[in-house]
Amino acid sequence: MPQLRCPVCGLPVEVPDDALPGELYEHECGATLELYETGNGLSLRVFEGLEEDWGE
Repeated sequence: MPQLRCPVCGLPVEVPDDALPGELYEHECGATLELYETGNGLSLRVFEGLEEDWGE
């Protein structure tokens, strides 16, 4: 399981081996992170899109 760094707090984030770009992760620092593809592999960035609230 690869570990990437949170762009907000710098702590490691465990990402599953089968993770795909576009997946979202809630980190312990409270940030919602989006997995995205770079020229060198995968990385994380702060998610700035709209989240679906599913009627909550």
